[in-house]
Amino acid sequence: MNFQPLGQRVLVERLEEPTTTATGIIIPDNAKEKPLTATVKAISKEVEEEGNIAVEDKIVFAKYSGTDITLEGKEYLVLNTDDILGVLK
Repeated sequence: MNFQPLGQRVLVERLEEPTTTATGIIIPDNAKEKPLTATVKAISKEVEEEGNIAVEDKIVFAKYSGTDITLEGKEYLVLNTDDILGVLK
């Protein structure tokens, strides 16, 4: 994949949410919300210079943020760093 975000942006891949509850109930696809956690796949040069976010970091981001894009048949999200709420450690 050759995608370089520009400005204060990062490319992320959403993490899959579990398809069953802790008690074993299966959650149908139409009842699931899109996950608000993701893995960073690419960062802009500006973000790299700041040093707060790195490729492969797990992040939490704001609901209804970012732009969905498809690269090589895979779904990704381009986020502005202002929409990133934190990094999961």
